[in-house]
Amino acid sequence: MKHFRVVLSHTSHPGNIGSTARAMKTMGLTRLYLVNPQEFPSEVAVALASSADDVLNNAVICSSVEEALRGTTLQVAMTARRRELTQPLQTPRQLVPELLQEANSGGEVALLFGPETSGLTIDEVRQCNRLITIPTNPDYSSLNLSQAVQVLTYEIRSQLLDDVSYLEKKAPLASHEYLELYFEKLEETLLKIGFLKPYAPKRLMPRLRRLYQRATPEQEEVDILRGILRATLEYKLVADAPASLEQSSKDPAAE
Repeated sequence: MKHFRVVLSHTSHPGNIGSTARAMKTMGLTRLYLVNPQEFPSEVAVALASSADDVLNNAVICSSVEEALRGTTLQVAMTARRRELTQPLQTPRQLVPELLQEANSGGEVALLFGPETSGLTIDEVRQCNRLITIPTNPDYSSLNLSQAVQVLTYEIRSQLLDDVSYLEKKAPLASHEYLELYFEKLEETLLKIGFLKPYAPKRLMPRLRRLYQRATPEQEEVDILRGILRATLEYKLVADAPASLEQSSKDPAAE
C-alpha cells in the first residue's frame, strides 16, 4: 500500500480533502498529494478527516499535476467522461490487479482525481497512462470526490487484503466430554417428556448427535441448550402437578 499515492488536483472545498484523508486511512493508504488546493491547511479539512490528521499533516503540496506524478510508473486518471481519450477506459475491478502487480514489484502508482465540479482537464488526463471510471447509475452518476476515492481505495484493499477474521470474537468450542454430558442430559429429558420412546428409540439419538456435532457448538451455546432442557423438565413438572392433585383427590385412600 505504501507504493500508492492519491493526488487531488485543484480541490475547491477543504472538506473534501479531509474526507479523502479519512477514506484513505480507512483503507490503509497514507500518501496524499494536493495540487494547488484552494484552501489548505484548513480546520474544516481537519474536522472531516476524523482522526486522519496524520494523512493531512504529511500531505505533499504541489504546483502542478506533472510535479505530483513525478517518480510514478503508473498514473491512473479518474474520469467519468470519454472525451478525446486514447487509453481504454476500465473499471476499478478490472484495473486494480495490474496496479497491485506494479506496486508489488516496487513501482509507484498515482491515483489522480480532478476538481469536484469539472473533473480533470484533457491535458491532465493525457499525462496518465491508465484511465478508470466507476460504473454508476447512468441516470444519476454524481459521486462526491471523497466517495470516488473511497470506492477505488476499497477495491485496492479488498483485492489485496480480504481477510476480516480479526473482527470475529473467538469463543471456546465445547469439548468432547462437555458434549457427551449434554447428550446424556438430552436423552434423559427426551425420555421424561415422552418424545423418545424407550421401546422404539430407532435412530433418534444418533441423528441428534450428528446434528450437534456438525454444528460444532461453542461451550456457551451448549450451556444455553442445557438450560433449555432444564426449563423443559421444570415446565413438565408444573404441567403435571394439577393432574396429580386431581387424581389424589379421587383416591378413596386419601379420604
